Parts: sequence; structure tokens; C-alpha cells
Amino acid sequence: MNNLIKVGIIGLGRMGRFYLEEMQKSGRWNIAYICDTNPRSREFARKHSPESKVTNNEQEIFDDESVQVVGLFALADSRKEQIERAIRSGKHIISEKPVADTIMREWSAVRIAENSPLFSTVNLYLRNSWYHKLIKSYIRQGEIGELAIIRVCHLTPGLAPGEGHEYEGPSFHDCGMHYVDIARWYTGCNFKTWNAQGMRMWNYKDPWWLQCHGTFENGVVFDITQGHVYGQLSKKQTHNSYIDIIGTEGVVRMTHDFKTAVVELYGVTQTIREERPFGGKNIDELCNLFADSIQSGVRHPDLPTLRDSAIASEYAWKFLEDAKNKDLPAIGELQTLDRILERRRTMKNGYGLLQQV
Repeated sequence: MNNLIKVGIIGLGRMGRFYLEEMQKSGRWNIAYICDTNPRSREFARKHSPESKVTNNEQEIFDDESVQVVGLFALADSRKEQIERAIRSGKHIISEKPVADTIMREWSAVRIAENSPLFSTVNLYLRNSWYHKLIKSYIRQGEIGELAIIRVCHLTPGLAPGEGHEYEGPSFHDCGMHYVDIARWYTGCNFKTWNAQGMRMWNYKDPWWLQCHGTFENGVVFDITQGHVYGQLSKKQTHNSYIDIIGTEGVVRMTHDFKTAVVELYGVTQTIREERPFGGKNIDELCNLFADSIQSGVRHPDLPTLRDSAIASEYAWKFLEDAKNKDLPAIGELQTLDRILERRRTMKNGYGLLQQV
């Protein structure tokens, strides 16, 4: 146990349980505390991690000087204050995204973390995926010539309005900021121009589908399409998810079915098709990189930063605001949304179903 990294988990909802499972499997973590305000989540913790101290008082974790790392997996409105407490108490941070509930508070959290020698990271899971790392490697090898166009699409039934978003915002912010981030990760620079169009599906107040295109500062063109609107009431549910990267000389693309991911390279010297397990949220990779950093004393360069998260969040909000300032059609009725929510409450298999606490 002395060689294990002592961690306190705050928030044992859907994402918190993923972290608990991966940390337990890795054999590198001593999960000393689990904190949640929901009695059913605490009951789950006692059952699945009996060696942990289960509490509803997060201050216990911050007060324990032996705890090296805190995992911040509760709602976004709690994270900025938790980041402050973690830094004051000398603890490294693994956070879910976004790192706060407003842009102003996100940038405050970034400044707090960056003014400390402690390590912090955030779950921008696409950066840790084998397929995006492989695609970036092909681009660096010059197989597609100069990077010119990035096309990203992620359409699923997914979380419906009113399900688990709260402070994380509409679909394009809650989920879509991952795709905003990965497009920026490929180009290595910030967005320059953008034009967004949204759709208020089922007459809901916020757009639940959004498409944005524009340019980066280096001239690369992008388009991102995201929405949890894809056949919510279809008898058999499906999805459409891909990245399509076009260079001056070749192309590389990826598709997945949430079980297997396929990368296809049409390069100047190689034509390759690579198929591997999808990898899910890649939390195992994030936790291992962070454990490596703690044990070596050197922050791993592949770890996303709180700044990366704040930038992706800010642009996702900007794209949403751009869409809201234009014609924002509403098609469908709220009664249809009621039927969707009722169906999802009773579904056993589906996209982005909420865990029953």
C-alpha cells in the first residue's frame, strides 16, 4: 500500500464510477476516500469499494494531509471551489470537464492551477484515444501532405434535454466541447473565424443540434457537427460518428461503433486500414499518465491541461452564441421530448443512459 497513490474521489455519479473502476483495475491507486451527497451513491461506494472511507463531507479529504490526489467528478458548479481547496491543501487534481460552470470561473480555476507546482489534468478523453494518436502520427509523417481540412461529426441519441446536463450546458457544450478540443489539438492553434447553425429539436429552448464551420489561425478549415438528436425514438437506435482529415496529398479518417474503431489512411506511400477496440472514455490511459507523473515528479506532456479545457469550453459557448444570434428554427413538439425521456427512463440498452443511483 505504501507504493500506491492515495486518492480521494469526490462525486460518484456516472463518470465517478468509471474512474473508480479503472483505478481499482490498475493496481496503482489507494482509493482512501469516496465522497458523495447522494445516499444511494454512498451505498454503492461501500459495496464496491469497502476499503475506502465513504463520506458526504468533502472537507475530510482536503484535511487529510496523506491524500495526494483528488478526483473532481461532481457537477461543474462545484469544481472551481474544489480546485482552490485542493491547491491550498497541496493535492494534485484530476477533473472532469468543464472545470467550472461559467467561463469566468473556468479561467479563474486555470489561473489558480497554473500558479501552483501541483499537477492537474482534465478528462478531454479524445486526446488519449489510440485512433487520434495514430492519425496525428500519419500527419506528422507527411502521408497526407499539408493538413488542410478537418471534418468532425458526432451524432447519437445520447443525453436528451433535461438529463444530466445542468451546469454543463446544451449538447454542443456538454459533449461537443470534446470535438472542439480535438480539432484544435490537430492544428495546434486557435480558431480564427466561425459560422454556426443550430436547431431547436422538439421545440426545446436550447439548440440540441449544431453545425459550425470556419478557419484556424494557420488557415486550416474545420467543420464540426454534433447533436444528441439522432433517432431518439427509432425502433433500433444508431449513430453517425467520424473524423475525416483532408490534406493536400492524401486523407485519413476514422469511424467507430462504440465497440471497434477503424482508421483508414490513404497516404502518399501507404494505404492502411487499422481496426482495434474503441477504448471508451480512455480513463485508464488518463489515470496511468497521471500516476506516471506523480511517481516520476515530471508532468507527462500528453496530459490535457485545465487551460485546454477552458479554451474548448469558451469556443463551444461562442459557437452556441453565434447560432443563437441567427435564425434558430424549432421543429417538433415538447410532447415528443416527453416521450423520449419516458422511453430513456425504462431503456436497458441505449446511448448515454443515466446510471440508476
